[in-house]
Amino acid sequence: MIETEAFGSTGHHSTRVLFGAAALGAMRQERADAVLETLLEFGINHLDCAASYGDAELRLAPWMREHRERFFLATKTADRSGEGARKGLERSLDRLGVEQVDLIQLHNLADEEGWQAAFAPGGAVEALAAARDRGLVRFIGVTGHGTRVAAMHLRSLEQFPFDSVLLPYNFTMMSQPAYAADFEALLSVCRERGVAVQTIKSIARRRWEPDDASPRYSWYEPLRDPEAIRRATQFVLRRPGLFLNTSSDATLLRTVLDIAAGTESEDRSSEALAAELEADVAQQGIEPLFIPGVEGL
Repeated sequence: MIETEAFGSTGHHSTRVLFGAAALGAMRQERADAVLETLLEFGINHLDCAASYGDAELRLAPWMREHRERFFLATKTADRSGEGARKGLERSLDRLGVEQVDLIQLHNLADEEGWQAAFAPGGAVEALAAARDRGLVRFIGVTGHGTRVAAMHLRSLEQFPFDSVLLPYNFTMMSQPAYAADFEALLSVCRERGVAVQTIKSIARRRWEPDDASPRYSWYEPLRDPEAIRRATQFVLRRPGLFLNTSSDATLLRTVLDIAAGTESEDRSSEALAAELEADVAQQGIEPLFIPGVEGL
């Protein structure tokens, strides 16, 4: 089983690995059911979905009827207007077949225009706070991609007491000094305030090469080598207070969960792991998904 840790100040102890429900977006229900059975096998108790993840919310709905109490249920809205965010949340509740989600997150709030709109009077932040008051959601978070997102999350936390943040964290991203400094500053504030920190892109290899004809289950190319995946997963989980969101490539789910279930027994030093990760970068051709000036998704 995978260890749990307090998810910020929510009162919930989430498994250190959170299921990224983007993996369900294009699946038939039968395949999604098999994936969700795997989550029960490993004791995963936190689902991270979004309105924009294809049919993911619909794939979760049958499971919510039977297993709602077993899972901390999170979804996201990309709407920045108050009306849009309110309607988006209500649509998600309907698609999930629930009366309340545990966490609603402002999806990829990383650009200035969207940030200003979300925090404006009548914007998404105000609407989601009202939805919390109405009991439609228990907690509110913020997510994002790119090299500027940690600094943007800090700005967001100055304006509103978010319960969680979500952003990229892996060896190559943290090898960029500016991003690492912003991440550490954000992590310090989150620890002081009891804000949960969710990480994404833990097993990312690089952006897809244009001539790569491999099946694509995520917008980036993930690592495939089991030992490289092991080291990338351990890089996240060896650090207390960080949660790892699984990849949208469900073919790698069991590999990651098996690794996470055995992480407590790992006794290598941080220095030894760092040296192995450096070797992986060279041998696997690992590149940061985000670099300054090339933000992409």
